[in-house]
Amino acid sequence: MSTTRHLVNRRRRLATVAATTAPSRTADPGPAEAPGATEPPEPADTAAAEAAPEDEAGTEEGAAGDAPPRRRLPRPRVRLPAVLCAVTLLLGAFAAWSFTSAGTLRDDPSRQNAALTDISRTSEVKGQITEAVGAVFSYNYASPAKSDLAAQKHLTGKAVQQHKDMLAEVRAQAPKQKLFLTTTVTQSGVELLDGDRARLLIFADQSNTRTGKEEETTYAAAMFAVDAVRRGDTWRIAAIDTFTR
Repeated sequence: MSTTRHLVNRRRRLATVAATTAPSRTADPGPAEAPGATEPPEPADTAAAEAAPEDEAGTEEGAAGDAPPRRRLPRPRVRLPAVLCAVTLLLGAFAAWSFTSAGTLRDDPSRQNAALTDISRTSEVKGQITEAVGAVFSYNYASPAKSDLAAQKHLTGKAVQQHKDMLAEVRAQAPKQKLFLTTTVTQSGVELLDGDRARLLIFADQSNTRTGKEEETTYAAAMFAVDAVRRGDTWRIAAIDTFTR
């Protein structure tokens, strides 16, 4: 019995000791790590995420190092469609201006005036009309028929009546005063020459000599314009403009 009781008591003591020492063993952090121990490896995903930027940067640097640097060209400020539109507008404006200018030149009387370009025709009309003016505006009381023949040869249209009116007084006074009228053209210019029509400006000197009882000569200058027309090869005076109304 004593042995049995002794065994039971011993077991109780052992159980009590085990109960008191169990918490201290649980709280014990365990033996210290040996020097040089390695840290546990990081997860593979975290390491790959941190290495990715470095790999990308290295790739870009390598590509930049292998290829030569590209030269950046300046961007045009105006696009091609805008330039084409502006050119089209300019061409259209130029075409309109050319058409208008051509029409103006065609309608300009100076462009139809052959007196500025046809020297031979200008000289022809100038010479014939100069001769005609000298003939029709000269009068000899002793041979009035000569003046009539000159009028028939060199005058046409309304110039025939104008000539009669202008020399009416001379014809009336010529037999009494024994009058000689001489007209000499000093200068003439062709103002217009268009086909068979022409207009000339005439400058002339006139001398009026009376040979009656007392001889007397008077001089005068005259300026007038004549319209001429061509009949065959001859230029004739069609109208006389004395610039008086």
